[in-house]
Amino acid sequence: MNELTVPRPDRKTPSRPRTRHSAQSPAEALSPSRHIAEPASGQAWARAYGARLLTTDIAIIVGAVGVAFFARFGFVHIEQIPTSPTAHYAILSLAVAIGWAGALSAFRTRDLKVVGIGAAEYRRVVNASTTIFGLAAIVFIAAEVDTARWFFTVAFPLGLIALLISRWLWRKWLFTQRKFGHYLSRVVVVGRRGDVEKVVRQMDASSGAVYSVIGAVLDKNDDRADNGVLRNLVVKRDFDRITDYAAELGADGIVVAGHPHSDDFIRDLAWQLEGKSVELILATSLANVAGPRIHFRPVDGLPLLHVEIPQFEGGKHLLKRALDVTVSAAALLFLAPFFVIIALLVRSDSPGNAFFTQQRVGRNGRTFDIVKFRSMVSNAPELLADLTELSEGNGVLFKMKNDPRVTRLGRFLRKYSIDELPQLWNVFTGDMSLVGPRPPLPSEVLGYEDHVRRRLYIKPGLTGMWQVNGRSALSWEDSVRLDLYYVENWSVVGDLMIMWRTVRVVVQPDGAY
Repeated sequence: MNELTVPRPDRKTPSRPRTRHSAQSPAEALSPSRHIAEPASGQAWARAYGARLLTTDIAIIVGAVGVAFFARFGFVHIEQIPTSPTAHYAILSLAVAIGWAGALSAFRTRDLKVVGIGAAEYRRVVNASTTIFGLAAIVFIAAEVDTARWFFTVAFPLGLIALLISRWLWRKWLFTQRKFGHYLSRVVVVGRRGDVEKVVRQMDASSGAVYSVIGAVLDKNDDRADNGVLRNLVVKRDFDRITDYAAELGADGIVVAGHPHSDDFIRDLAWQLEGKSVELILATSLANVAGPRIHFRPVDGLPLLHVEIPQFEGGKHLLKRALDVTVSAAALLFLAPFFVIIALLVRSDSPGNAFFTQQRVGRNGRTFDIVKFRSMVSNAPELLADLTELSEGNGVLFKMKNDPRVTRLGRFLRKYSIDELPQLWNVFTGDMSLVGPRPPLPSEVLGYEDHVRRRLYIKPGLTGMWQVNGRSALSWEDSVRLDLYYVENWSVVGDLMIMWRTVRVVVQPDGAY
C-alpha cells in the first residue's frame, strides 16, 4: 500500500424552540397549535418525567419477574401460594423486584442529567441491572437456591430488553415534546460575547438539546449591538447581577461559557445560587472530551481535573475489529442477492461498470481502494475539472447538490446511501471500520491542517457522526469537529448507537446528495 505521512501521537439547523406550553398528554402536546399556560420550571418537568419513568420501570420489573414465576410454576391459585415451594419462590421474586427497582434508583437512571441523552441513560440501566443480578447470583449460590435460574434465564434478559425499549420510546416522546418547546430547561448563558455566541449557536443547532436559551449576560463594558445569534434573547450586561437576571427571567439554569473573568467567579456564583432551584452548568474548552476520560482528584483543596490521553491501540480496538468482522460478514451474506440485482440495474441505467473504485486514505495515511455502486456516469472523474468552480462546498471538499454527473438511478442510490453498501467488503478486509471518520481522498489529505490529520489515527468508517448529524449538509468545520471528537472519545457502545441512528437517517434521508 502507498502511504501518506501522518504524524503519530506520542503515546439542517432547527430554530430556537417556540414559547413553551405545558404538556398534559402526548396527544395534546403533539399539537403545535395548542396554547396552554406557561409550564412549570425545569425541576417540575423533571419530577413529572421521572415519575413516568419510575412507573414504567416498576411495571416492567413486575412483569418480567412475574413471567419468570409463571415459567417456573405455571398458573397458581391464590390459596396455593402459601404452600412450599411456591411461597419461597414468591418471596424471592418480591426481593428481586424490589432490589432491581432500587438499583435503578441507586444508579440514578432517571437523573435529569442523563434522561433523553441516549447512550448515557442506557448504560446506567444496563449497569444497574447487571449489578443487582450479579449480587443476587452470589447470594443464591451461597444459599444454594436451586430455583433461582429462572430469574437469570427469563426475568433478567426479558426485563432488561423491555427497560431499554421503554427508555427509547420515552426518549422519542420526549424529543417530540421538545420540538414544540416542552420539557426544556430555560437557561441564561454568561461570559464573553464570543463564548456566549458559540454556546447559544450550538444549543440552537442541536436537535437533542435539553436547554432553551432565554437570555445572556455579558460584560458591562460590551456595548456592541446584538445583531447576531443574541438578537432574539434578553441580553444584560453586569456580571454582578447574574442571579438577579436569572430570577427575573425565570431561568432553570445558568451556563457559564468559556473561561470566567476571575478565578473566584465560579465559586462566588455557586455560593449565590445556594438554596435556589437553579443549576450551574459549565461550558468549557473540554466540551470535546467525553465524560469517561475526565476524572476529578482534589489535592489539599485544589480541584484537579485529570483528562485521559486517547489510546489508539489495545484491547478496545480488538473488540472493535471483532465487531466489524462479525457484522460485515453477516451483512455481506444477507445482501449478496440484492447486490446482484442492484448491479444489474446500475448497468442497465447507464453504460459502464456496476461498481466504482476510488483511492481513499485510511488509518495512518495508508491508501486503499474503496468500493461503491456507480452512481455517476462512467467518465465522471474527467468531467470534474469543468465543475470545480460550481462547488457548493469549500476548498477541501467538492460538494454539488445537483451534480449533472449523477445518473437517474444514482440519485436514488445516493439519497438512501445504498451506493455505499459495497464498502462492507472494505470493512471485512480491514481497510475500514463500521463506524469512523469519513474516508478522505488523497487530494483532500494534502490540504489538511496539522490538527485535521488526527482523523487518520483510526480507520475510516462506513458510517460515523457526520452521517447522523447532517451528512453532506455539514460545513467543513462541523465535519472536522465531529470526526475529531469521535477519534478521541469513541466506544463500542457509542458505535452501536451510531449504527442504530444511521438506520433511521437512511430511512428518512436529510442532507444527502
